[in-house]
Amino acid sequence: MDLRPYRDDDAAATLDVFRRAIRVLASRDYTAEQVAAWASPDIDPTGWAARRSASRTQVAEVDGRVVGFTDVDNTGYVDMLFVDPDVARRGTASALLRWVRATAAELGLRELTTNASLTARPVFEAHGFAVVAEQHPVLDGVELTNFRMRCVLDPAAGMASDAG
Repeated sequence: MDLRPYRDDDAAATLDVFRRAIRVLASRDYTAEQVAAWASPDIDPTGWAARRSASRTQVAEVDGRVVGFTDVDNTGYVDMLFVDPDVARRGTASALLRWVRATAAELGLRELTTNASLTARPVFEAHGFAVVAEQHPVLDGVELTNFRMRCVLDPAAGMASDAG
């Protein structure tokens, strides 16, 4: 597996990973109605591409195929972490989160935050994030459950501290 920065021609592949991850993996934790609202076929590909290009996005590739992606902004917020179901539980999310930590260290950040789905929560917890609050966002009129999570970093080492 290789990690590399997002390119404009990754838009369709990352959108496909996003949808497949939700429709296959997250469907174990969310209802069909919630999955349909979240992974809507109505997501604008142009808007998606613009959002990914504007973000500090990293993609994971296997044999030239995009199999996952994540991002982190200048405040340490991780908006997206998605892995294709074909490579789930094979270290892709962990590799992407190691990139997030390394990037946070380069930026001198003291913490990382995210809004993790029911499905992603255990992955983030395994990487030092703790739940701050349960949330119930509404997407296209459908309520979902996710978790505001936080990971305190040791700015000198870019690693999670024991306080977190």
